[in-house]
Amino acid sequence: MSAISVQGVSKHWAAVRAVEDISFEAEAGSFVVLLGPSGCGKSTTLRLIAGLEAVSGGRVLIGGVDVTALPPAKRNISMVFQSYALFPHLSVAENILFGLKVRKVAAAEQRLRLAKTAELLGLAKLLERKPSELSGGQQQRVALGRAIIAKTPVCLMDEPLSNLDAQLRHDMRREIRSLQRALGVTMVYVTHDQTEAMSMADQVVLLREGRVVQDAAPADLYARPATVFAARFIGTPPMNIAALADGAPGAVIRGTQGRAIYPGRGEGLLLGVRPEDIELVSNGVAATLESIEYLGADSILSCKAGSETLIVRAQGKVMLAPGTGVQLAWPREAMHVFDAASGKRSDDVLAAARAAA
Repeated sequence: MSAISVQGVSKHWAAVRAVEDISFEAEAGSFVVLLGPSGCGKSTTLRLIAGLEAVSGGRVLIGGVDVTALPPAKRNISMVFQSYALFPHLSVAENILFGLKVRKVAAAEQRLRLAKTAELLGLAKLLERKPSELSGGQQQRVALGRAIIAKTPVCLMDEPLSNLDAQLRHDMRREIRSLQRALGVTMVYVTHDQTEAMSMADQVVLLREGRVVQDAAPADLYARPATVFAARFIGTPPMNIAALADGAPGAVIRGTQGRAIYPGRGEGLLLGVRPEDIELVSNGVAATLESIEYLGADSILSCKAGSETLIVRAQGKVMLAPGTGVQLAWPREAMHVFDAASGKRSDDVLAAARAAA
């Protein structure tokens, strides 16, 4: 049984269709990330699961129970907000215990849970402080503590790390993932940051304009993007997408001549290849080096091949000047082909090309 089942859920405000027919399952004990750009509907989806917004259509099930019409308090969930939502006049201990006091949990049980939660989050020495006396990371731990102490089987998180600096976000990603595994809770986590999604999730639900683009494990999302949008959203730098054309020897990058990318047609199709899969070789696709960014461990090269730009991620420092002619190549298994009109993956094109070869 899925811990959370979102079935054809939609949310409309008059003519605005914020979420449209979204469906996905979150298995018990899994870490699911709702990922996408600003305005794609990921936070709205989380609020629909929580019951903070009423659905316009579809159903939400938690633990096999239809909770679509139930208020948040009846859904047996906890939630961590982007703003932490701590009471400034209450101490750390009082903030963490607030939900238990509202539910009138026995005082002895409150003390026991507080001690365990504070120890787990490293807050034992901070319980008497007020939120204003804490760092951003400590405030985030207090918000986590309030969710953990409730002992609910489902925890929802709405961009909880967006207010932290880069190093603290990195540390908190590991802490949250470690906590989730230790507690065995089902977590649904909203973010626009692909690094958070790829490093934390068991399952990523990628959203765009209120719809699910792809629902897959991080490795599958990276290796087999279903659309051009998914291909470009995941990866740093993002996947190269180059228009193809029909050439004498087969499909070629638009504006180039000579070496075919694969046997067969190219018009109306797009080639996808990740920067880290492209190599500088002595015999490949002819291109002109336009610029280099040296990043220490590697260099990012921008190369012009015909009418298309290809980004190459090369190890170390590349000692070439802009304007230099280069040759590019990549393994056949690193290629992706998409339909230019729909943006969808076209595996049949590469399958036919491999059969012809």
